[in-house]
Amino acid sequence: MPPYTEPSPRLWLMLGVPRTAAEQVVRWSGWVGPLLITLVAGVLRFWNLGNPKAVIFDETYYAKDAWSLIHRGFETSWPDKINDDVLRQGSDIAIPHDAAYVVHPPVGKYVIGIGEWMFGFDPFGWRFMTAVLGTLSILMLCRIGRRLFRSTFLGCLAGALLAVDGLHFVMSRTALLDQVLMFFVLAAFGCFLIDRDKARARLAAALPTDEDGRVRPDAYVAETVRLGWRPWRWAAGLCLGLAFGTKWNGLYVLVLLCLMTVFWDVGARRVAGASRPYRAVLKRDVLPAFVSTVPVAIAVYVVSWLGWILSPTDGTGGYYRDWAATDGQGGRWTWLPDWVRSLWHYEHAVYEFHVGLSSPHTYQSNPWSWIVDGRPVSYFYESPLPGKDGCPVGTTEKCAREVLALGTPLLWWAAAFALLYVLWRWVFRRDWRAGAILCGVAAGYLPWFFYQERTIFYFYAVVFVPFLCLALAMMIGAILGPPGSSERRRIVGAASSGVLVLLVFWNFIYFWPIHTGTAIPIDSWRSRMWLDTWV
Repeated sequence: MPPYTEPSPRLWLMLGVPRTAAEQVVRWSGWVGPLLITLVAGVLRFWNLGNPKAVIFDETYYAKDAWSLIHRGFETSWPDKINDDVLRQGSDIAIPHDAAYVVHPPVGKYVIGIGEWMFGFDPFGWRFMTAVLGTLSILMLCRIGRRLFRSTFLGCLAGALLAVDGLHFVMSRTALLDQVLMFFVLAAFGCFLIDRDKARARLAAALPTDEDGRVRPDAYVAETVRLGWRPWRWAAGLCLGLAFGTKWNGLYVLVLLCLMTVFWDVGARRVAGASRPYRAVLKRDVLPAFVSTVPVAIAVYVVSWLGWILSPTDGTGGYYRDWAATDGQGGRWTWLPDWVRSLWHYEHAVYEFHVGLSSPHTYQSNPWSWIVDGRPVSYFYESPLPGKDGCPVGTTEKCAREVLALGTPLLWWAAAFALLYVLWRWVFRRDWRAGAILCGVAAGYLPWFFYQERTIFYFYAVVFVPFLCLALAMMIGAILGPPGSSERRRIVGAASSGVLVLLVFWNFIYFWPIHTGTAIPIDSWRSRMWLDTWV
């Protein structure tokens, strides 16, 4: 094996590794912008977080399940509603003993429960952790965008767009599982992105030098070198396990992101000189990639059920925990531990529930409509009288207080065009960045088209919102024009991009009242219902 030497700048650039002075910006300067954007986004998300002081939409399930998990280790059956008297009891509330049949894994509910453990069983407590993860996801996206585009500006732009997306904002202030899932998916994507850079740097360093000391592509090295320990892939496996342990659609994300990173290895070995890059990756990279992600994710998923596994088997433990010892006796699999067979039976029952869920719901929607904000979900609605609950005294009619899970319309509509642009970049320019963005969108979006008869909701789309923001940032970067463009081209591009971004920010401010449950006159509320399907 040839000695490790410093590759030439040109080859570093070919491999996509930032080495030039122009690309490798001083470290602190790459953190100032992201941290400022995150600070502003955090203030917006934590402002009046306990309002509405009520259980809104599916918080009625997850707030209670989280409280049970933190205190009992498994979910318990609660009354149908948590009323104001229960809210006032806070942490003194008595937890029911009977196990509850739940249809989602525990990780997301444990995350919500951390906030309840810290601040009590009230709206602020059960929304705290989703607000934390929503805020941190903006910081992550800024840094991911910076690494993806090699541009601090475009990275910060992607993060700022996420900060002003209405769906992400509402989900950051609501105790539902999908925001937790989004966080772990984005974290896994970021881990894979770091791994890509580090693996390519290691591959470039392994290439031989010629008599002049310049690094050259070499087929033998590119096809035989092992890239060694890749801790960021293990971190990605951990994040994917947490995603899968929050909601099962994390499995689709696991498959697509793992395939993406394998194709990245193919591209790296091809650029390094491999004549048969697919064969090289199959021999050198596929097995390590699998071991560092899939088994890790599965192990994390199983560990997330530890509270249920350790619960009693005398009928007072988790739901179905005693199945193997009662209804599951006999058969070919009795050599397996009882908890394994009971958990498998539980998972099978949950799968049948999900694929058969077709009960009509007022706010259900088809995934075809998601990308254009076709049918948002109203989490909370009240009509206070003038002078009550924030309704202005001089109002002639009732006011409206609503929390509407609606993506910022101008952002989403622009992102629809941005997706077409990145698709063009990937197909005709073979731009790996566009392919990575499309993979993130596809992992969170396309699987729902297999379940169009199932009862599904628009807010599931929050999982791929960060990738929409990356797509829009990439398109805006193209509108700005590459360095070296004519002055007129740069001026027109900057003006067009600036107008688009300002319109998106204005749009978020305009819809602020119906994202936060702020009382506004009914006419003002009607003026914000741009489409009939939003009502």
